[in-house]
Amino acid sequence: MSEDSDQEKTEEPTSKRLEDAKKKGQIARSREFNTFAMLVTSAILLLMLGRQMGSSLLNIMRTQFQLSREVIFDPASPVIYLKQVIFGGFTAIAPFLAVMVVVAIVAPLALGGWVFSWDAVSPKFGKLDPFKGIARMFSMHSLIELVKALLKLLLIGTVAVVLSKHFYTALVGLGDEPLEQSIGHALDIIGFCLMVLSASLILVVAVDVPYQLYDHSKKLKMTLQEIKDEMKESEGSPEVKARQRRAQMTMAQNRMMTEVPKADVIITNPSHFAVALKYDTNSGGAPRLVAKGVDLIAAHIRSLATGADVPLVASPPLARALYYSTEIDKEIPAGLYLAVAQVLAYVYHLKTARENHWDAPMPPGNIKVPDEFKQD
Repeated sequence: MSEDSDQEKTEEPTSKRLEDAKKKGQIARSREFNTFAMLVTSAILLLMLGRQMGSSLLNIMRTQFQLSREVIFDPASPVIYLKQVIFGGFTAIAPFLAVMVVVAIVAPLALGGWVFSWDAVSPKFGKLDPFKGIARMFSMHSLIELVKALLKLLLIGTVAVVLSKHFYTALVGLGDEPLEQSIGHALDIIGFCLMVLSASLILVVAVDVPYQLYDHSKKLKMTLQEIKDEMKESEGSPEVKARQRRAQMTMAQNRMMTEVPKADVIITNPSHFAVALKYDTNSGGAPRLVAKGVDLIAAHIRSLATGADVPLVASPPLARALYYSTEIDKEIPAGLYLAVAQVLAYVYHLKTARENHWDAPMPPGNIKVPDEFKQD
């Protein structure tokens, strides 16, 4: 068998692998898509709000920059006018900026969703290694980024040349138009050109988004051994789980055996099954099963009971019925009340006889167990 490092990563990443990668900030992202979304949005806003923003800014220049002699020589006036210009300019472009901020936040969420990871923003000094830096420069990823950059340059350059030829006459004629009309016309041309240039990037986005998804999935792919190791880590190895189960069973048996000397009676098969019952008359509840077992455990229960002088009553049908119907430290089912009452009545008579040195009563002979509790 080949070593783990030689195995090919052919398996799709598990949900745990994907979750761990997301916690580290490793998710699929496309800078080309983010750039495309912001450019297209800015072009749409420029077409919709361009003339309005241009008129507002022109109005600010007309009203705020025509100062009288008294205002110019007043030391406080320039500051006041500067504040008014800044506030007016910000108000004019505020809708544009607000929408662009929203797009800048929402666009990255379209691919990979929202995630914040300290691991992603923490400094990684390994990136300062010049040898690793040179290796990254000549990696396949760098080659693909270079191809994308050249493709964008060629695409945008071609579209820009076509647009410049198309709008050459309009651009030259802007100087002959009235100022306000010229500014609005120029903004329309800029918005249209920006829209066309941005739309041309859809070709780059159409290539980059599937590639980023593929590359992200490829990086997270796992070998068969990695999947096995992850299952062992998350669920525990079978050997460890078996040891834990054995330890738990041993602890449970030890706790159970400590209850045997406190029991009121042990009902036996008489050799294969042993069930210990305890009845607290003050609690008002039904008798509880405090211990049970078969074969060796049953023999151990009988031995402890004999040493603690706990009565043993042989009743194979009742012993089997209690063993299979009642869990440890649980009350017996209502269907077995009458049968157990016969046994407890015998135990109390036996205890009274021993205290008064009377002859021991006969054990109950024919204890009837309901058919639904009978075990073959």
